[in-house]
Amino acid sequence: MRQIQMVDLKSQYEKIQNEIDTAVLDVIRSTQYINGSEVKKFQEDLENYLGVKHVIPCGNGTDALQVAMMALDLKPGDEVITTSFTFVATVEVIALLGLTPVLVDVLPDTFNIDPESVRKAITPNTKAIVPVHLFGQCVDMEPLMELAKEHNLHIIEDNAQAIGADYIFEDGRRQKAGTMGIVGCTSFFPSKNLGCYGDGGAVFTNDDELAKKLRVIVNHGMEVRYYHDSVGVNSRLDSIQAAILRIKLQHLDEYAAARNKAASYYDMAFANHPRITTPVRSDFSTHVFHQYTLVIENLDQFALQKYMGEKEIPAMIYYPVPMHMQKAYQDPRYKEGDFPVTEKLSKTVISLPMHTELDDEQLKHITDSLLEYLK
Repeated sequence: MRQIQMVDLKSQYEKIQNEIDTAVLDVIRSTQYINGSEVKKFQEDLENYLGVKHVIPCGNGTDALQVAMMALDLKPGDEVITTSFTFVATVEVIALLGLTPVLVDVLPDTFNIDPESVRKAITPNTKAIVPVHLFGQCVDMEPLMELAKEHNLHIIEDNAQAIGADYIFEDGRRQKAGTMGIVGCTSFFPSKNLGCYGDGGAVFTNDDELAKKLRVIVNHGMEVRYYHDSVGVNSRLDSIQAAILRIKLQHLDEYAAARNKAASYYDMAFANHPRITTPVRSDFSTHVFHQYTLVIENLDQFALQKYMGEKEIPAMIYYPVPMHMQKAYQDPRYKEGDFPVTEKLSKTVISLPMHTELDDEQLKHITDSLLEYLK
């Protein structure tokens, strides 16, 4: 049996090695390492894939969130509502910009932000909502979009984990995750569903004026070289990473299908187990399975993680400490017990290996080992 990886980037690369190597060497020979033609071509390819007017590549997913908030002219003290069950970057950029993070609970089935909790958290100081499309599945966007329209709020989609997923509106229309709010943000970190071989990110929008501001901000606040009309940052996707992403984008739907096949294997293996809850697939969203995350009742997560490691199976706990209980983000407004769903999930979830290269032998070893532990 091949060694099991949480994400097997080596095997994935080997399948497209010739395409990748050729693309990378072409960039090196061109010497157009920054803002070269591959960046523009990748931008256009991703715009076509997502069905969005503007893609602005940048240095990483955290930068994408930051420049989005900068471009929307959010000011210190403005409140931004997001989830406590997320990776730190979502809250980190809010705090870095001097904005006020307002945290809310998630739904127990999808682990995504609870629209009713968002409604209750809105105040006159609320300026934006940041839904996180967690683990590969869309947040229920229609109620959030209605709230945003009712209260004149921006929606900034954190789409680092769900690129390629479709949201299905009640009338049957479909839109890609990250394209429904005023702006969407993603990461191309290597382990993402669409990952490069270093750091990378992008911002999406259908708003022409906002796109113009975003392009200026990521380039030191310059529209014309050496003329700085606004405060910006230095956040670029380099040409080699863009060339890699162009190749991998062609395979993205194929990769999602492979992840869904592995998820179905897991589902069948764990079906009807009294302690295991397998991932829910919402009626309003396709799932691209960035993670395959189980909820297991009466679980010592770290003991299970150690056991799986002894079986040479990596397993991860996303996220053991909710944002409202993190030392860096402690706030007198929040205390333990305020977000019961998030806090329960932080104690009962575990994520199994999930990537495009899992085979039946590996999947059998993973599922057999977990079930043996739970006997």
